[in-house]
Amino acid sequence: MNGLAVAMGFCGGVLSGLLGVGGGILFVPALTLVLSLTQVKAEATSLLAIIPVALVGAARQHHYGNVSVKDGAIVGALSALGVAGGVALANALPQRALKILFAVVMLFVAGHFLRRFVSSRRTGADTICSDE
Repeated sequence: MNGLAVAMGFCGGVLSGLLGVGGGILFVPALTLVLSLTQVKAEATSLLAIIPVALVGAARQHHYGNVSVKDGAIVGALSALGVAGGVALANALPQRALKILFAVVMLFVAGHFLRRFVSSRRTGADTICSDE
């Protein structure tokens, strides 16, 4: 099991750095499906696991000039406040409800990216992202 965690951590790190996806999108499903953790334990473990991923990724992206420190600080501070409430709610809800909520969020995100991709293909855009 420890070898699986090592492989998941490395692959999750590569994908996070490459695609900029949050750890929860990668780690929570892997921890529940591969390591058979409960939804709450997977979410809590993912929160811990994203700390080094986020620090290394942000440092490397800052080196390339791609980090908005002000926006990151605002989002980070408000996220820290919100996560306290989210943790309390996650521990109060049944496991099945958490799994359904997580699946709904993942489907929403996937649908959003799919719509952006289809829209960009119709307009002939070279990329689905824009520099703002």
